[in-house]
This record gives sequence, C-alpha cells and structure tokens, in this order.
Amino acid sequence: MGDDEHPTFFHSEAMSLVQLIIPTEVAHDAVYELGELGNVQFKDLNPDVNPFQRSYVAEIRRIDEMARRVRFFAAQTEKEKDPIRVRPLYESALMMITVGPRGPQTIDELDVQLAEHEKRLVQMNDSYQTLSDRLRELIEARHVLRETAVFFQKAEGHQSEIRTSFDDSAAPLLQHDDTENQFSASQFLSGGFDLEFVSGTIERSRMPTFERVLWRVLRGNLYMNHTDIEEPFINPATGEETRKNVFIIFAHGEALLAKIRKVAESMGATLYPIDANADKRTDALRDVNTRLEDLSTALYNTGHNRRMELNALGDNLTKWQDVVRKEKLIYETLNLFNYDVRRKTLLAEGWVPTRDIVNIQLALRHATEESGTNVPPILHELRTNKKPPTFVRTNKFTEGFQAIMDSYGIATYQEVNPGLFAVITFPFLFAVMFGDIGHGSILFIAALAMIASERRLKHADLGEIMGTFYYGRYIILLMGIFSIYTGLMYNDIFSKSLHLWHSGWDWPESEGNESTEAVSNAHVYPFGLDPAWHGADNALIFTNSYKMKMSIVLGVIHMTFALCLQLPNHLRFKRVFDIYSNFVPQMIFLQSIFGYLVICILYKWSVDWSQAPIQPPSLLNMIIGMFLSPGTIESDSQLYPGQGMVQVVLLGLAGICVPWLLILKPYVEWQEMNKIHKQGYVGLNHGEDGPRMSGDLEGEEEGNGRVIAEAMDEDVEQHDFSEVVVHQVIHTIEFCLGCISHTASYLRLWALSLAHAQLSEVLWSMTVGIALGWSGIFGTIGLVVISLVWFTLTIFILCVMEGLSAFLHALRLHWVEANSKHYEAGGYVCILFLSFRLGATHDRY
Repeated sequence: MGDDEHPTFFHSEAMSLVQLIIPTEVAHDAVYELGELGNVQFKDLNPDVNPFQRSYVAEIRRIDEMARRVRFFAAQTEKEKDPIRVRPLYESALMMITVGPRGPQTIDELDVQLAEHEKRLVQMNDSYQTLSDRLRELIEARHVLRETAVFFQKAEGHQSEIRTSFDDSAAPLLQHDDTENQFSASQFLSGGFDLEFVSGTIERSRMPTFERVLWRVLRGNLYMNHTDIEEPFINPATGEETRKNVFIIFAHGEALLAKIRKVAESMGATLYPIDANADKRTDALRDVNTRLEDLSTALYNTGHNRRMELNALGDNLTKWQDVVRKEKLIYETLNLFNYDVRRKTLLAEGWVPTRDIVNIQLALRHATEESGTNVPPILHELRTNKKPPTFVRTNKFTEGFQAIMDSYGIATYQEVNPGLFAVITFPFLFAVMFGDIGHGSILFIAALAMIASERRLKHADLGEIMGTFYYGRYIILLMGIFSIYTGLMYNDIFSKSLHLWHSGWDWPESEGNESTEAVSNAHVYPFGLDPAWHGADNALIFTNSYKMKMSIVLGVIHMTFALCLQLPNHLRFKRVFDIYSNFVPQMIFLQSIFGYLVICILYKWSVDWSQAPIQPPSLLNMIIGMFLSPGTIESDSQLYPGQGMVQVVLLGLAGICVPWLLILKPYVEWQEMNKIHKQGYVGLNHGEDGPRMSGDLEGEEEGNGRVIAEAMDEDVEQHDFSEVVVHQVIHTIEFCLGCISHTASYLRLWALSLAHAQLSEVLWSMTVGIALGWSGIFGTIGLVVISLVWFTLTIFILCVMEGLSAFLHALRLHWVEANSKHYEAGGYVCILFLSFRLGATHDRY
C-alpha cells in the first residue's frame, strides 16, 4: 500500500483492510455512523450462508413490510388527479432519530403508525370504491328509466298510426287476426298488462356484436331499441373512461327473456328491472334521484377525508422513505458480519481509505456514546497481499470527468488517474472540433444556468436526458469556455468573423468581376485568424491546410503526453526495467517518425515561402518518401539542408526500436526464469506453506487469522515463457501499428471542425442571409421570424447534434488514442457503503 495519505486526484487513494469488533448492543448505531461517513466497503464474511438463514432476516422482513406500506402511500399520492404535495426531505423540520436508547422504540412507533395509516387509507379506498360503484349503478339506472320513459312516450304518439294500419282493407281474409292484433297493440301501448322486456346498459363498443348475437340466438323474435349515454363513466381506481348505451329489448315468453339475460350478462351488460307501469317508473326515477343526491354527498365527504389523509401522508412521506431506506441498509450490512459466539460480538471486515481511519474511529466512538454503553468497537488494520479496490475521491466538479474515464475501465490500484488530465484535455479537444464564439457562448450560458440552479435541480426529477446534461454541467461549462477560446483562434462567430484588430491584408479596388489578390500591409494580426481570409476564394484551402496540420500537431502532443504517464506508473510499482524495455523504445519510435513530422510542420510554418527559391514541399510526400526511398531527397522538395541524413538516422532508430520492444523483455524474463530454476526452487510459498511468523500468530489470535489464510490462498499470477513472448509480440505490433492509425485518427479534429464551420455558414446563408435582403415592414417581420428559426436550428442542430458528435469523437480520442498508451485499467471499483447523506444514493468511486 502506498505511503502517501494526502488527498490527491493524481492516482487512487491508499486503501487499508480493517477488521471491526463490534459489540451487539452498539452494532446498529455503529453501522449508522459508518453510513453517515460513507467510506467503508464491507466484505461478506458469510458467503456460504443462505440469505434467509442470516441473523437479521426477521428485522429485514419487518423493514420490508414498512417499505411496502410507504410505497403504497407514494403510489396513492401519485394516482391522485389533483397533485398531492410531497414535502422534500430537506424541508422536514423534525428528523426521526433511530439511534441511541430510543432508536428501537422510534422504529416500533413508526411501524404502528404506518400500519394505522394503511388501515385507514385502505378502508377509505374501499368505501370510496364501493360508493363510486353504487353511484355509477344509480346513474345508469336513472338513464335506463329516462330512456325507457322516452321510448313508451314515442310509442303512444304513434298509436293512431298503428290503428290506421290495422283498419286497412287490403287483407280481408286476415280481418279477425288484425282485430286481435289491434287489441293487443292497444293494450301493449296503454300498459294494460305486464310487458315482457329486458333493459340495461352495455359498453358502446360491444353494442353491434350484442345486436348480432341476439338476432341469431332468438332468430329475429325480438324488438330492440338503444340510445347513447352522452357523459362517460370514469373508473376511480384506474381513471379509464367508459362510454355506454341504454338498451330495451321486447320479446315474448320467459324462455326468450332468459336467453336475452344470459347473452347480456355474458357480454358484460348490466340489467336493471324496470316496471311497465308509468306511475311506478316515475316513482322509481324520483327515488333514484334522491338516493343519488345522498350518495354524491357521502362520496364527496369520503373523497375529502381521503385527500386530507393523503396530504398528511405527503408531509411525512420522504422522511419515512429515508428512515426505511437507512434501516434496511443497516440490517443488510449487519448480515455481512460474522457473529463471534465466544466474545458475543460481531466481526466485520472491509476496505477503507487509509486517511479516513481516524474519522472512522471517531464515528465508532460517537456511536458508543450515543448508545449509552461503555464497550466501544475495536478497529484493527490487517496485513494482506490482496489487491485493494480503486477509490478516487471526487467532488461535483470532477465526478463527470472521472465517470468518462471509468466508463472505459477502472484504474488499477494506485495507477495514474487519467481523469485528472481529462479535466483540461477533454474540453479542449472538443473545442478544437466545435470552435465558435457564438456556439461556445450558448453552451457556457446553458451550463451556467444549470450550475446557478443546482440547489433546485438537485432534488428535481429531470428525466434521463436532462439528468445526464445536469450531471455533466461542469463538463459543458468547460467545453463552452474552450469553444469560445478556439472560436477566437478561428475568428468565427456564427460563421462570421470579428475585426478586433487591424488586418494584415488590404484589398485593392477591383475592376469588373475580375479576381483580386490581397496585398500585405506589414501588419500582423495579433491573435487568431486574420479576418481578411473570411470570404476569400482560397479561404477553404487555407483553413483546410491549417487545421489539418494543427490536428496532427495536437494529436502527437496528446499521445506523447499519454505515453509519458507510463513513467510514474513504472516508478510507483517499482518496474524500473519496464522503463528501458517498453517506455524508452516506444518514445523513440513515436518521436522519430511523428515527432519529426510535427517539427517539420512547425518549421514549414515558420518559413516565408514567398521569399524562398522553391515551392513549399508536401509533408505527406516527404513522410512517404522517407520510408520508400530513405536518404533520397529531390532538390525541389527539400525542406531543409541535411534532410536526407536526418531521415535515415530517424528511420534507423525507429527500426531498432521494433526488435528492442520485441526481444529485450522476453529475453530478460527468460534469464530470470533460468536463474530461479538453477537455484532449485520455483518461488517463495510455492507448494507447502512457508514458516509462519510470530506476528502472524499474534494477528490470528486477534481474529484476523482467516484474513491471513485468505491472503496466502490467493493465487499469485504466474506466466510461462511462451505467454510472455506472445504478449510482447502482440504489444509491439499493437503499438507500432497504433502509432500510425492513431495519428491519422486525430485528423477527425480537422474534419469535424471544417464540417461545423461549413454547416454554420450554410445555415446562416440559407436563413438570415436571405432575410437581410428584404425591405419594408413585411421584410422586418420576416427577418424577425427567420432569425427565430435560425436561432432554434442553431441550438438543436449546431449546438446539440454537432455538440454530441464532437463529444463522442473527443471521447474516442481519450479512450483509444490516449489511454491505450499508458492506462492498464485492471482494477475493480470500490463500492462504498451507501451514504446516508441528504440526496446521496451511493459513493461509487
């Protein structure tokens, strides 16, 4: 373990394996205090014990039942049509104290309180549901009574027409039957005897099917009438709307009526017994209206009381959720501990940051004082050969950058943390692709707004997309700042240029449409690109060349810096030989080819080629010729004197580095293995256990004998010679080919920067550029509208879409091109004990 206990972001913190001996009476409060700190990763000391057979299963089941009730309350408040205000945890005036002598009593009281609230709420829900169902039935009955009365009134209005059709002399042979039919119809319409009909309600969507089924079952021996109910019926439990129809069906005989009832019930219809007598129907309608008024009043009072209950629950809901969450975490953690029967204590083990051991001891002492006991927990720091977890302490500014690196892989313990350098390199490489003063200002203002509203947004449910932007608000802030800087370098603001200083070029007056050439006026534009290039015919050619070479320069510098990070890793892990067998040849190989290319680019920029006797040579052809014809330089393509000899020497150095990388390390490893074999043993602690030291026995007596045994049982990574050779061959090929492909990969900086500038220019010219030529009042209105459209498209296309594209490319350059040069990423994450701090879920790294 490292000796450096000072806080640093350069590498992960030093970790210690500790053992805690906790008396059972103070165990709950001790774990609570450790949860408040949130800096312990506990180990499971009962890996072979079934989860249902552990010590605190009963307590966890009780807490689970309380959690179920709290979730039930939360679901009820969310279902309310009118939102119920749930008071945030940070607004709660009184927090529940679940530690100390009164801690168990507080949990018992909370359990009883939750049970009582659940019982009342369930009763209110049942009563409300019952009253709602009864109200719906009465409303349907009222509609059935009304529609039935309307049907009979229409039938009485058509009575004279029916009789006229009966007196028709067109069928004299059926005169007797017509008379009987006339008598029956008159009785039917006047209510002279009991009418045989069925009435009720059915869902509107099922009405056509209902009609077809009845027609086929009864073979047409029925008369049916139906009408729509205008207002929908709303289910209070689900909130779904249902639209229904009232129907009345006439048929003759009990058998047919029974079939009608069966078909109606099978299709979900509700039947209502309606009397055929008009007076009785009127009395029934009056009775239904009276009962509806009484039932509506009772339903309103029930709903009001239920809402008051939910408001009371909303005031305490988050507080209960917090208490239940903490208690469940505490007992789940206690189940990881081992119970020492002899000492009647709990044994716990876990990884902690070494510099936090003092804080942990203070927290344990505070838990002892709060619980009112005199036996404090004991903390031992254990010796172990196991690789500790990786823990990098972050804050709200650095956590976003660290998450980017951790997504690639978790750093090996005490390895150099690339997240430190990503704080600068990531937004800078992003800005190289995104450089624009205007677009960078939009990002900066958006990030600044999120930072200014941190306190409010931290507790809000922002959703997945907005939550991700909020989490990376400081990344966006730096990306905006760096984009403004590179925009000044490119002299680009919304595809336009700024004339901050005197230009170094003058444009002579042109005659007609002839092209003119700018004339130098001996001024030098002090910062960024000269605005005279904006709008020039060869501006694209110049910026292409400029940004392409700049991308190569930045890429080689970035890869060189990443390669240099191998040095602190080799020195910290005492791998001095790797410096000579890996780092030195890799650095020579990279610089002899691509470092030389960067120097040539800078030298070419420094030469005034207008005064040179030859044209500026192509650097791409120079690099190709360096490999195809070493030492041969044409006079018209020579960049500097002695170029051929220099390139031969550099190419020779690069050629030497390949066998250096390929052979040296395997050869030395082979010699070491032969030396060990000649001495007559394979390695220490190989085979039988070596002698135990007195300190080990003392530690075992103190309770960490099992830890020492685990450390001795842990496999030491062994490699035979063939694996070393294969690994080194792969590593050499990957590095040599990677230098070429990775350098070319940095050309994405040029490509995306060019695409962003061109897209911005096209968007301006196709919108605002056209509207600026309009005149008059309508031209002004059109300019305002087009400007709004342009600004909207700028945000969504150039800032959001192009910004995400540049973000992904910057991510690729860090993950692949840079991290592959030094980042081992062989660690495992340190998942600390869930923090109880307000608003925290857990400290991951």
